[in-house]
Amino acid sequence: TAPSPCCYTTLRDEAVKLFNSLQQLESEWDPVPLMQGVLQTCLDLPPLVDEIYCQLVKQTTEPPAPGGQGDLHYWQLLTCMSCTFLPSPPVLRFLRFHLDRTEKRFPASEMAKYACFIREALEKTKGRECVPSLEEILVLMQRQEMICTVHCPGAPACNVAISSHTTAQEVAQELVSRLGLSQSPNLFALYEQSRRREQPVGSATLLADVLTRFE
Repeated sequence: TAPSPCCYTTLRDEAVKLFNSLQQLESEWDPVPLMQGVLQTCLDLPPLVDEIYCQLVKQTTEPPAPGGQGDLHYWQLLTCMSCTFLPSPPVLRFLRFHLDRTEKRFPASEMAKYACFIREALEKTKGRECVPSLEEILVLMQRQEMICTVHCPGAPACNVAISSHTTAQEVAQELVSRLGLSQSPNLFALYEQSRRREQPVGSATLLADVLTRFE
């Protein structure tokens, strides 16, 4: 369960805690829960988003072992950040410079591949309602897409590949095309169902946020 904002202390203290988490990330054998914790704090305390971006740029500049496990953990968290939050314009310019510099210095490396992925993600990110799920973080670490299973009435379940930026409307349109219903006069939408309720998913809702709520 994510902590409530009322459980946090001052921004300065939380920034120190996040810095300590980043230091721990370098040697963490399973970095996913730690990454999700950092993302959750940034979601709850938006003023810290720029701070974490700057810290990650610092950690991935002149690392002791470029492309080593610790270095890649920082790039992976930076990838998750880029699919969840947009930094302020000055930090965004600084970040893009860092991405360009990395690609030029380490062409064809894993760092360069993450830099390219992050740049493309920043063009699409508009902000999230929820932080990435554990599953989403795992696929982002591999720069891959998630597979979302949608159950269709009167038809077999459909597996749809989605990114952190895929909306419910985009998935509904793809399913309509797959099922040969493009000429149907009916309107189609996605629904999320839990034990307690069933409700339509807003057309602009990110499917990744819906999956996080299920987690």
